[in-house]
Amino acid sequence: MTPELMAAGAQRLAEYRARSVADPDAVYFGQGVALYIEDVSVSFDGFKALNKLSLTIAVGELRCIIGPNGAGKTTMMDCVTGKTRPDAGKVHFGSHIDLLRLTEPQIAQIGVGRKFQKPTVYEQLTVFENLELALKADRRARAALFARLSGAQRDRIAEVLALIHLQGEVHRTAGLLSHGQKQWLEIGMLLIQDPKLLLLDEPVAGMTDEETERTAELFLSLEGRHSLVVVEHDMSFVARLTEGRKQVTVLHEGSVLAEGLLAEVQNNEKVVEVYLGR
Repeated sequence: MTPELMAAGAQRLAEYRARSVADPDAVYFGQGVALYIEDVSVSFDGFKALNKLSLTIAVGELRCIIGPNGAGKTTMMDCVTGKTRPDAGKVHFGSHIDLLRLTEPQIAQIGVGRKFQKPTVYEQLTVFENLELALKADRRARAALFARLSGAQRDRIAEVLALIHLQGEVHRTAGLLSHGQKQWLEIGMLLIQDPKLLLLDEPVAGMTDEETERTAELFLSLEGRHSLVVVEHDMSFVARLTEGRKQVTVLHEGSVLAEGLLAEVQNNEKVVEVYLGR
């Protein structure tokens, strides 16, 4: 590499680092890492929810995380999204953004989206109105009063409606949707903001078999365009997502118990003992 190219690269990195952390375009994914967690520990009244947890998620990766209740899966997500501040450790988004220095709204603004197990949508509004509200926009009172959707924004809503299989429900009140459809709508409300990292907590809980399969197809279609971390207990769903070739992480007592292909972790004696059963 010539000195000129090296200088140009260094200048570009410096520009990324100088820009506001609230600007999602400022995220720099050096060396292909979307999320980096190192030696994170969290204690609640003497109970160690996380114990020197370390985890790396690559850009565009779909990673399933499994483990028994109390393993630390939700606490891990809380640390990434700013809901919980760890006692020790590092949590980085991209190559240089320290998430522990940001608030929950700032973390959402830079491209980290989270879906909780229970769907949270605006039940009195239509599907379209839910997606419209979720669009990135200036939400100050004056701006909202005179806001009009652009053609590009309408196209984006149509694109997301197709992804989440709700084109036929666009004018339906969200409260009348099935449980699975509400889950899809909430996922759509995250996707419409174009997050770089999606954290999904038991996304198929309560879904029918058909809805579960459609959700698997959706997540697989997002792989590569987004980084996805899926916490799930449904092992058939995990098998569908990993397709025998993706890494699965098993948490236990706040740290990584095992990591590897699904078949490998399913045959791991420690995993069988503490989680899968014999």
